[in-house]
This record gives sequence, structure tokens and C-alpha cells, in this order.
Amino acid sequence: MSVRKLKPITPGQRFRVVNEFDTITTDKPEKSLLVPLKKTGGRNNQGKMTMRYIGGGHKKKYRIIDFKRNKFGVDAKVVSIEYDPNRTAFIALVQYTDGEKRYIIAPAGLKVDQVIVSGQENIAPEIGNAMPLSQIPLGTVISCIELRPGQGANIARSAGTFAQLMAKDGKYATVKLPSGETRMILLTCLATIGAVSNSDHQLVLSGKAGRSRWLGRRPRTRAVVMNPVDHPMGGGEGRATGGHPRSRKGIPAKGYRTRSKTKASNKYIVERRKK
Repeated sequence: MSVRKLKPITPGQRFRVVNEFDTITTDKPEKSLLVPLKKTGGRNNQGKMTMRYIGGGHKKKYRIIDFKRNKFGVDAKVVSIEYDPNRTAFIALVQYTDGEKRYIIAPAGLKVDQVIVSGQENIAPEIGNAMPLSQIPLGTVISCIELRPGQGANIARSAGTFAQLMAKDGKYATVKLPSGETRMILLTCLATIGAVSNSDHQLVLSGKAGRSRWLGRRPRTRAVVMNPVDHPMGGGEGRATGGHPRSRKGIPAKGYRTRSKTKASNKYIVERRKK
């Protein structure tokens, strides 16, 4: 993976840093795994705007991703590594020995023609393989982790993220998450070996406002330039600071904890993430 800084031949390219996409092997997705994706423009079923600053954007189709990796004991050959407009990570098209094709989140280092497998036991902890936490050696870098058995991966799925298996005790594994939080997860939950691909995503710079419009993001109005009737941080003569940062509903931001103290899953958190 690498990024490239463009020559400033136009104002929009002066600060632009683009992804080289050198690990991408094809630009044609698998048609059988595509479904239409309708844009809402931030409106609900009554046509009323419920989310601001959404609208426009390039037309795209959704790629059906196999987050569950529940085809156990069947070898799958990596056909291609592809770009997915719906996520920051790259995706891999794999074909099982019985002919079925699926998309998975591509781990870093996954190569075309590589054979991967998911299973409950007797699986080698190699990049791309999915296995229960009980079968993974301590200290292994993992990603695409389930929070509940059979639910499908929902932790460490974005570009470049990874977690680390720290310990096993009883029926729980202790995992250090990308946020810095240390948490207990059931040993029967599946995880994929290796970090998520496209770690250079954090180095990309859009270079111009128009690229946000391509992604479906409309210009955002800062709270301090609004009137008092529109936002708690609005109003004042001249350039007022707006006081303490808070949301439109008045809930403080930047340091104010909103997590419930009586939440049932609090007992599984060994160490909170750093502020």
C-alpha cells in the first residue's frame, strides 16, 4: 500500500493525497453479490428531513459481505481484491471449492490465489482464516470480531484497524480493542487473523470540498455561527466562542460521559478507553 501526492496544477490538487490502490486487482465487481442502494437525502418515509447535511453523491451499489464466515471446513480461494465504495477497507472475492462466491473484508497481506478457511477447530492461525477465539494463540493480531456467537463480525472492521488477544480465562477471552478499551468476549466468538487492509486510508486528503459532495456530504454549518434559537452555542456579538461545546440538544461534548452506569455490558469491560 502507498499514497501519492499530486502536483498542484489546480487549486483542488494542491493538497490532495490519493490512494495508489496498488493492491486492487480488478475494477469489475461480482454481479451476483450486488444489490441496489437507494439514497434518502436524509429524509424519512414522510419526506421530512431527519438527518441534516446528507444529499447528492455518486451512485453506487451495495456489495453483500459475508461477516459471519459460517461456511466451516470448506477451502476458499481468493479470486480478487476489490474496492468497496461503502466502506474504508478493501474487500476480497473468494470462491469456495463447491463453486459458491462470497465477499469478505480483506485482511492486510491477503493475496490472490491464496487459500483461506474458517472453522471451529484444527485450523492454522494464518492471515485470512476465521476461527473461534478459543483456538487463536495469545498475542495474535485479529480483526472482524464477533461480540456475540453467530452474530457476525462487528468489531475492528474499518481500514487498518486491529485488536489483540491478551488472555483467556474460563469461557471469556480478554481482547484489547482498537479504541484502547480492554474487554471480555466469549471464547466461542469468531475472529479473523490479521489486521484490516488499506491502512493508508488515514493518510488520504480530499483536497477540495467537491470531493465531500461526491461522497454525499453537504456543507455543514458550524454551531457558533447559528442564532440562539437554533443551537445552544449560537448567538453573541461578533465572534463569540460559544461557551462549552455541546450538542444541539444541550448534551456536553468533549469529555462528558454519556454511557449508562447501569448498562448490563459494563461488567465485561476490563479497562475503559483513554480520553
